[in-house]
Order: sequence, then C-alpha cells, then structure tokens
Amino acid sequence: MSRALLAITVLAWIGVSMARANAPYIGSPQVGDGAVGAEAFTGRVFEDLDRDSVFDDGEPGVPGVRVSNGLDWVMTDAEGRYSIGARNDMNLTIVQPAGWRVPVDDKQLPQFFYVHKPGGTPTPLRFGGLPDTGPVPASVNFPLVRRTTTDDAFRCAVFGDTQAYSNQEIDWLRDGPMTDLLDEGLGADGCLLYVGDVVGDDLGLLPRLMEIGASAGAPQWLVHGNHDFDFDAASDDDSADSWRRIIGPEYYAFERGEVLFVVLDNVVYPCGPAPADAKHEFCGDPERPTYNGRISDEQMTWLAGLLDTVPMNRKIVIATHIPLVSFVDSRSPKHQTDNSGELHALLAGRPALALSGHTHTVENHAPGQHFEGWADNAGVDALPFRHIVAGAGSGAWFAGDFDIDGNPMTLQRMGAPSGVLLLDFDGIEVRERYRGSRIDPDRRQWLGLNTPAFRHWFETIMDWREQDRDTRDPVPPYSINDLPDTGLLTPADLTDGTWLTVNVWAGSSESGVAAVLTAIDGTVTELNAVRTQSGSGEAPKIGAEWADPFAAQRQLSVARWALESTLGEDRAQGFEQFKGSRRGPDAPQPQGAVADRNMHLWRARLPADLAPGIYTAEVTSIDRHGEWSVDRLLFEVRPERPPRHFRTDVWNAGAE
Repeated sequence: MSRALLAITVLAWIGVSMARANAPYIGSPQVGDGAVGAEAFTGRVFEDLDRDSVFDDGEPGVPGVRVSNGLDWVMTDAEGRYSIGARNDMNLTIVQPAGWRVPVDDKQLPQFFYVHKPGGTPTPLRFGGLPDTGPVPASVNFPLVRRTTTDDAFRCAVFGDTQAYSNQEIDWLRDGPMTDLLDEGLGADGCLLYVGDVVGDDLGLLPRLMEIGASAGAPQWLVHGNHDFDFDAASDDDSADSWRRIIGPEYYAFERGEVLFVVLDNVVYPCGPAPADAKHEFCGDPERPTYNGRISDEQMTWLAGLLDTVPMNRKIVIATHIPLVSFVDSRSPKHQTDNSGELHALLAGRPALALSGHTHTVENHAPGQHFEGWADNAGVDALPFRHIVAGAGSGAWFAGDFDIDGNPMTLQRMGAPSGVLLLDFDGIEVRERYRGSRIDPDRRQWLGLNTPAFRHWFETIMDWREQDRDTRDPVPPYSINDLPDTGLLTPADLTDGTWLTVNVWAGSSESGVAAVLTAIDGTVTELNAVRTQSGSGEAPKIGAEWADPFAAQRQLSVARWALESTLGEDRAQGFEQFKGSRRGPDAPQPQGAVADRNMHLWRARLPADLAPGIYTAEVTSIDRHGEWSVDRLLFEVRPERPPRHFRTDVWNAGAE
C-alpha cells in the first residue's frame, strides 16, 4: 500500500470513529402502559446501556438528577427513582446532567419531557394545540447515556430570530447561516440554541426547519418566541400548546459541562386585560390582543427552586426570547422584560450570562452597562453580568437586495449582517464571536464614511418615510444612485465634518478600536476612534450623525422592490414579507429596518486640512478576549468633485 493510500485510509478511519462518537442518541422517555390516575408522577432516570429507551434489568439508575413538574423539584434517589406531584397542566421534565446526554428524536430535538394536559387545549387552534393527554400514566422513565468525553470545553451556536414566514425563507436560512454551521464542528457534544421566533407565525414550518438544522449534528434546544405561539389562543395558559406538541416544553433547563442553561418563556400572550399602569396600555385592547415581556410568577418560583440545587460557582446561562434589557428598544416596556430586576436578584453572586433575540440586533452589554429607560421598563440599572442579544438568522426579516449567494442581504437594525452567535465555553469561561452569514468568518466589522452628502441623503429619505403613505409621492426622493460617492471627498466635505465609521458587530464597552490614515507619500496620521454610545445611562443617539453609513446605504434603497416579470406568478412580483405582505412591484424603496442608532459604532473625524491625494484608512478592532480584526478603506481627496457620469459633452465635442 502506498503512503498516500495509507494516509487516506487512516484519515477515513479517524473520520468514521469521530462520526460514531458524535452519532446522535435517538430515543425517547419510556411511558408506562396504563393510566393510574394518580396524584403523582413516578419513574426512574436510568443509564440506557443498549440505547433502546427501555429500562431493562441490569441497567443502573442515575442518582441526583433533578426532576420537575414545572413548579416543584425533586432529586432521583440512589436507584434513580423519583416521585413528584401531578398538576393539571404541566410539563414533566428532567435536567440533563453534566456528563450525560438525553436522547434526541430524528430532528435532534432533545427528549427529556412528558407533556401532561388532561382534556387538552380547551378550544380549537389552527395548529392543533394539545390533544387530551389523559390521566397520569403508570410511570415515566427517562433514559440517559454517558458522554464519550469528560471535556468541559464545548461550542454552542445561538440563533436569534430565524423567523421564517414561508418555505422560501427557510430556503434562504438553509443556504445562508445554516450552511455556515457545517464549518463549526458542533457535533453531539455541542449545542444549537434558538432564542425564539424560530418561525414567523406558521408553526407548520417547524418540522422542515428542524430537519435542516439537524444537519449541524448538535442537539437543538429551542426558546419559545412571540411568533411561535398560537395567535388564536384565548389565554396565555394555552398559547404555547401547539409548540409543546411539536417541539416540547416552553421552559426547562439542561447542563453541559460546568454550565446550567435555563430556558425561560418571557412572552405573555395575550397580555390583557388592561393593567393598572399606563406603560402597559397596549395590553388593554381585547380586539387587538398582543404580547408583553415578563417572566411569570410560576417560572420565578420554579427557577428559585432549581437554583437551590445548584452550586454558587456554576455558570448560569439564562435564555429568553425578549431581552431582559435592550439598547435599541431601551424606552419600550413591551420589548424588554418587566421583572428583569427580580431575576437579577435571584442570580446575585453567581457567574451568569443572559442570551436573547427579538430585536434583530447584535448587542453585547458588559457588566456595568446602563442605558436610559432600563430602570423604568425593566427594573434594572447597571448590569450585574453580561447580556447578549444574539442578532437574527433572518437579519432584517429577509429584506434587502440579493447578495452574491442569491440570499437577501438583510442587514439588521444596527447594521450587522444576518448570522449566528458562537459561544465557546471552557469551564465557566465563555468567548463570544458573531459570524456573518456567508461572509469570511474572520470578518467582524464594516467601515464607512459619514459625509455631509450622506447625511443629507439619509435625512431626506427618512423624512419622506415619516409622511403619510397614502398621500406622499410613491417614489422616494432619492435612491442609492443619487448618493454622491462617499469615497471621494472635497475640502468642503472635510470642513463640514466627515467621519470614518467602524461598526464592530459584536463590539462592547471592552472592545478597542484603533485607526490610522496613510497618505500615498507614506505620511501616517493616527485617528481618535470613539464609541458613539458610552453606556453610562444615556439615551440612544438617533439620526444621520449616528448612523452606520455602510449599512444605511444598502438599507435605504432596495431595488428588489421593482422586480417583476411577464410570465411569472402574481406572488413572485416584487416580493413578500411578514405573513405574505406585498412589497412591490414598485419603485425601489427603503427596507423597514435602518441602522439609525448603534451601541457598537465607533467613529473618528477626518482632519479638515487633509491635502488632496489618495489615503488608506486601516482600522483594527480588538475584542475583550484579545481577538483582533483588520479592515482597510481607500478614499480620495480632490479639490473639487469630478463629473460622475460618462462625459457625453467631451465625447460629442470630439466627434465634431
């Protein structure tokens, strides 16, 4: 056998061995035959040596496993047995212990629960709700297998708001950020966490999306979002019933290494009747039911009981859909969590991390960060631990023009690309990195130039957006074709103020940004790049001066609105968003989300006395872990702006 063939054979053998080690453990809880109608659930948590999900003679029980009925907690005894009171509407769950794996189904959805709702959902729901589960079964046994590694280092990929409203949008998720996951080596010992709004109102899309997500090879843990509930439910008690049937519990916990993940459902829907305080008047209209961000008293009691069983040095990762606090929606009570301060108090003294989605932004809030509106709307001042809003797999709801891969560009509300948040855990330490969809994984920022012409262009379009849709001119005042080249500057542009901008997608107050300017003659000038938001209690700064010009130029003039054909179907003209809402065919329009504010934008004013010539701006950003990213931007300074288009006057004069 040649050396080359031997090497290929060895590599193939290694690959097969690794595949076996990372193979999914397919199974489910063992529900005993017959219904006893008892007042308590009983059963065992056991080591499933033959991986058949059946408790057999000789298979040992697993002691010390936490078991819950959604309110109370018990621990399995030395033989893995438990007994816990039954409630009328509950999820019986175990907490996957460190060093063990619960089974998954064929879509990599963890099977650690039994849903109990005698009588089922009381009213018909379009997505089915829950059937009558009947009385308490004779037993519920939970199988586990040991992990093949004791390593406490692992990677977890976090998707915010994949929010597919249609199969077309699932196509784009498959071809975009879900393809990127194939590079990340998650496997059975990693995890894939969706922090809510997994789909956009159509729960029938969940099975297909989960099948595609399973290609990453990791268990898929899901948070229930405000676009994942039953909109036709009359009560919050029933609004997650279809979700519970298709996916599983709306709140639960699992361990991996030295980390306890706690998934909470902080979406209350419907949130009426009208509350006593004026901040929540939006909950009071019975004709237009809506949601609010709040952690229920039941979940707070459940969490307090769970934490009583957890050592103080264990890392606690809280995963919700609606952020505990948000920069972009800092003044909104609806889009933050009412009782975040109570949750912080429960976690006092513990190493913790909060993860969320909902806002379609990437926000990395360091401990001590504080923005105006948090105290009034979430009961929070300076943060006691890190809070990360994970961005959105759907970006800005799949808006924007198509990129080179044929997917919508869909830049988010603060200008970051669609993508996935990657968390690398080592013990209780965690390193975060945001990966933009189908972008070089080492790229972590955009550069732009905020010029006087850009600000005028931006403000004019934004003013038009504020006008009444029925009476304003249907054609925007400007398109991207009208914006003068921001990479060509005049002395007037410099005098009136031009800033080099750096949008560091997952930047935080601990990030550093350095910028230098190099002239074509080699002269080097250091620029002072300053974060536009200090996070010391101020309100968001909004408008052209604080916008990300790189993103805004792509967001404020979307040519995809105008696409139409003579032979295509009616619904293929222009495009659709949000439950089939039509977007065109029409003149190119702005997308709904525009990067008009930012907590991870740095800027440096260019010197007013730059001589005419060619300049290179080089920007290095360094995150809190010492990881750095470098980008360059080439621009010109000219005494005056040259003609933009083909010089027909010169051409025609020459012809004469």
